[in-house]
Amino acid sequence: MTTLTINGKATKVDADPDTPLLWVLRDELQMTGTKYGCGMALCGACTVHMDGEPIRSCSTPISAVAGKRITTIEGVDKARVGKAMQEAWQRLDVVQCGYCQSGQIMSAVALLEKNRKPTDADIDGAMAGNICRCATYVRIRAAIHEAARSLA
Repeated sequence: MTTLTINGKATKVDADPDTPLLWVLRDELQMTGTKYGCGMALCGACTVHMDGEPIRSCSTPISAVAGKRITTIEGVDKARVGKAMQEAWQRLDVVQCGYCQSGQIMSAVALLEKNRKPTDADIDGAMAGNICRCATYVRIRAAIHEAARSLA
């Protein structure tokens, strides 16, 4: 048994320590907001936070996150930045197909937690590892700026 702290709640899981966090979240805990995209940490769809830092859950074994604070899309709105980001995402109607959006939001929140006044270049750098097949990048950037303004 491995104890994971997910969205502020300690949870015991019975999985091999090498099991990727993504599969524990989705299959064991039925937290399906975090998506499988590529399985190789290249697309960003599976992004969650570990102690506030964005990580790719598809390639992170649960042994690496035991004792750490994990935040998923299901819990990101508990913090002020996460709530502001989700509200901006909705106000600006960012989502097209929606598949990548939880990973996009998680990366955007991590950016605003560190930099409340990001430039376009800051945003592009922070979001470079998140792919959107629908190409909503302009709306994603606008939502990040909108969330930053609402937090000022």
